[in-house]
Amino acid sequence: MRGVPLILFRSILHNMGVLAVGFGIALVGARLDLLFGTRRFHEVVAVVAGCLLIAAGFLLRTWATYDFYQHRMRVISTVPQATLLTAGPYRYSRNPLYLGGNVFIFFGAGLVLGSPMALVITAIHLPFVDLFIRREERQLERTFGEEWLRYKGSVRRWL
Repeated sequence: MRGVPLILFRSILHNMGVLAVGFGIALVGARLDLLFGTRRFHEVVAVVAGCLLIAAGFLLRTWATYDFYQHRMRVISTVPQATLLTAGPYRYSRNPLYLGGNVFIFFGAGLVLGSPMALVITAIHLPFVDLFIRREERQLERTFGEEWLRYKGSVRRWL
């Protein structure tokens, strides 16, 4: 049990960086709003929704990162890993890290800052993320074969 607090701490620290990236993209969007004269929005409901998305995304990513670290895996890796995670958040989504960060946190930050361009940037980058995921899925199929195919057949890519 001694390792649990350290793994949780590492998971939280790792995802603080994702929060920073999400708000960085939202700030770029806000600058583009100024440059192009795009009208920003300031509705309370957007800020609340944004905060909820950020919190959900951060918690989802922290849970998924925690599972990676518990299995001695790297969250950022250019080579296939030796373990196929199918429990925890991976029971509900094959990609909780991307879902929590690239979708929830990025959209949430755009809503909090009231930046239409930040929302557009996030929407535009998602098809590229999906291409990256499809490449990873081909690697997973080569590495895990039938085990991957069964998992893929029972859990959705996003939600």
